[in-house]
Amino acid sequence: MVKIEAIIRDVMVDTVKDELNRIGIAGMTAYEVRGFGHQKGKTTTYRGAEYTADFLNKIKIELVVSDEDAERVVEAIMTTARTGNIGDGKIFVYPISQCIRIRTGESGKTAI
Repeated sequence: MVKIEAIIRDVMVDTVKDELNRIGIAGMTAYEVRGFGHQKGKTTTYRGAEYTADFLNKIKIELVVSDEDAERVVEAIMTTARTGNIGDGKIFVYPISQCIRIRTGESGKTAI
């Protein structure tokens, strides 16, 4: 099993969710986060004054999938979240040693 974390543009979360559902991935957790990387924030003008927003709104999604599903999940996120511009985000993949469903006590792959 692996845990996949993706930090994506906030406007892309529904598109990514829909694509994951389409390929059979039923669950994920999403957080509203703020950060910056190469994009380095953005500058806007408000009432004649220049304002720099260093931290930009992003969405962090997390999901745990079987090793067999990992590659197609990463591919689905990449293709649906990509605009080709700086700020599209990042994907991280971590190994998971155990998963337990609290309600039933199931563990391993069946608990996902």
